[in-house]
Amino acid sequence: MNKTLILHDLSLLKTQSFIDGEWISSDTGHTLAVKNPANGAVIVDVTKCGATEAKRMIRAASAAQKLWAKTNPKDRSKLMRKWYNLVIDNKEDLAQILTAEQGKPLAEARAEVVYGANYIEWFAEEAKRIYGDLIPEPTNDKKLFVIKQPIGVVACITPWNFPCAMLARKIAPALAAGCTVVCKPASETPLSAMALVALAERAGIPEGVINVIVGDPEEIGSELTSNPLVKKLSFTGSTAVGKKIMAASSSTVKRTSMELGGNAPFIVFDDADIDLAVQGAIASKYRNAGQTCICANRFLIQSGVYKEFSKKLTDAVGKLSLGLGAAENTSIGPLINEQAADNVCALIKDAIGKGATALIGGGRSKLGRNFIEPTVLDNAVKCMRIFSEEIFGPVAPLFKFNTEAEAIALANDTEYGLAAYFYTLDNNRIWRISEQLAYGIVGINESMVSNEMAPFGGIKQSGQGREGSKYGLDDYLELKYICLGGLESQDGMFS
Repeated sequence: MNKTLILHDLSLLKTQSFIDGEWISSDTGHTLAVKNPANGAVIVDVTKCGATEAKRMIRAASAAQKLWAKTNPKDRSKLMRKWYNLVIDNKEDLAQILTAEQGKPLAEARAEVVYGANYIEWFAEEAKRIYGDLIPEPTNDKKLFVIKQPIGVVACITPWNFPCAMLARKIAPALAAGCTVVCKPASETPLSAMALVALAERAGIPEGVINVIVGDPEEIGSELTSNPLVKKLSFTGSTAVGKKIMAASSSTVKRTSMELGGNAPFIVFDDADIDLAVQGAIASKYRNAGQTCICANRFLIQSGVYKEFSKKLTDAVGKLSLGLGAAENTSIGPLINEQAADNVCALIKDAIGKGATALIGGGRSKLGRNFIEPTVLDNAVKCMRIFSEEIFGPVAPLFKFNTEAEAIALANDTEYGLAAYFYTLDNNRIWRISEQLAYGIVGINESMVSNEMAPFGGIKQSGQGREGSKYGLDDYLELKYICLGGLESQDGMFS
């Protein structure tokens, strides 16, 4: 049991799963250890569920959905607002839990909690704005309507890199639409999810509306994808796993939302504000130790400013502080586990072996196996794995280009299409580049692009669907067309 994590409200540290309004242990009694990635210490052991519990929570969600769908949207909104307020009130405890199990610095953890809460607040308001349409009728004896109804039970599978925010970003629109949810958070970081759900319970969200279990990903995932009571599945994670989930979901023709891998280009043109570009590069690349799907992956720098940018970026990276997430002065924490660190080291080794030079960093830190030094790689070229693979670590490879056309070709030379960034002060170029980049999200002179008011999602093999914004509600609603006939009386007037 936890001996080091100090919270104001210890009841937020849950070790059981949550089904139909009750905190339960697994039928088998099996547990799994949640470890601090900074030192490998066990925080707590949590219940390890499987297919049996997954079936039970789906049945509970299905039963609850009928009543929740009939709940007045304004009443749903009020409950969600209570949930939001509780999340904000307990921000510090949620951040402490997040940092302990995920490793990110406390400042980032606090920001993530607020970021996730913002989605709850946003969709609490959007719940009251689910509008239908009146369609111009083809003949005088008919009226045509479109109404929007909740799709039903929604399954949410969330990753370890943003365990609080990703769950909130999925649950909030589902609840606003009148759907119930069954959730499977990452086994590495279940505590943030369960604390968030505990606050939803405290807010008065009815039994069965939100359910969450932790455990065997294969067993639980198989049940979520195959069970016909689940009408939609929302997944955030790797493209490889996303493809498997989509294929498995096809047997019951589920609607899916997929937020998958990325390979974001970060383009700096000769006319850019270099200081602003460096600032954006630091914020994008090194946030969460580079473990974000939209962080800059390939830095494409025009030849005229390549030397200046590389020096200023290296100087800025040298000021970053690698350390324990719980320390207030830490800029970068550990990667999630040793395998993740091994993968990043392999990419660095491949790049250096093919001619790249580490301007700073270049491998593991003496702090521990999961700590990777903030790294800048000079003279990166296309044949390196680091060009085509998602890095998911604090490594910035610098690629040189000469012309605008070359930059576009390099940026789009990937199967992914989630986020892209470019820096320029040329207004004409802004529009040219924005339209040519094959990505769902484009940041111009700005790298912090995600917020609850804007649609988040990618194209190509980065996924489908959008989260956040007014568009984010559509994935949780079914359109129903209603044709009302027999309206015209004998005198041609509507009766």
